[in-house]
Amino acid sequence: MTRPTVSIALIQIPCSDNISDNINRTETRIREAARKGARIVILQELFAWPYFCREVDERYFDWAEPVPGPTTSRLEILAGELKVVIVASLFEKRAEGLYHNTAAVIDADGKYLGKYRKMHIPDDPGFHEKYYFTPGDLGYSVFQTRYGRIGVLICWDQWFPEAARITAMMGADLLVYPTAIASLPVEAGDTASRYLSAWQTIQKSHAVANGCFVASVNRTGLEGDLNFWGHSFICGPFGELLAEGGQEEITVHCEIDLALMDHHRTTWPFFRDRRVDTYQPLTSRWLDWTE
Repeated sequence: MTRPTVSIALIQIPCSDNISDNINRTETRIREAARKGARIVILQELFAWPYFCREVDERYFDWAEPVPGPTTSRLEILAGELKVVIVASLFEKRAEGLYHNTAAVIDADGKYLGKYRKMHIPDDPGFHEKYYFTPGDLGYSVFQTRYGRIGVLICWDQWFPEAARITAMMGADLLVYPTAIASLPVEAGDTASRYLSAWQTIQKSHAVANGCFVASVNRTGLEGDLNFWGHSFICGPFGELLAEGGQEEITVHCEIDLALMDHHRTTWPFFRDRRVDTYQPLTSRWLDWTE
């Protein structure tokens, strides 16, 4: 069976405290992307909200909502109207005192396919996510959409090859990473450039090692002390950069040829040559070395 060529759009915008405005501006960009031929639209991490995790403040819990809920309902209507797949990162309220960083996947007929809850939760200066989010408990997931099999991971997940490997092994054609990554004032200049390079390199390596496409969409703009560096990008299964934005507000467009995956996996047969009988140590937190 011939694999399709699919047009992808990554929507990279700055966000304010005006949640309605963030959603409206995102919807405008989704419509523009669909008019330009996009069939899969991926939104940045917590696309409707400012990045509130830079502070520890219980009032921000009031912004959370059920998933599915009001925002997914609005996106379902939009996806069905435009016949696009939408991946949207949301602040989920599961129960009193129980919240998740969650991505919803909506198919091109407007059907809600399900959600992925962020597994790896960071806690760094300016990124106090452990205060807000419970680690995901739904496992890794791949969603069969009209335009391909999408594996969803979120931001901090992107540094862990195990997460990418498992999701690819579940059949993902495309790994997507809604992201909110930024530099602090003390990390300006060369340090920020090195972080950006490392961030792209680790995700390109996931594409190479798993023979699939990777799309990462990052926020942009200055929020408090955090300078979100944007540079949303898509890379192919040889790690080649196919499309990239800068730090400006932008929608990054790219067509991907899913037929390349079979060529890559035949040329570099990593799945064939995996020694699964030797990987048990990976389930340990650390391995103590002795002579």
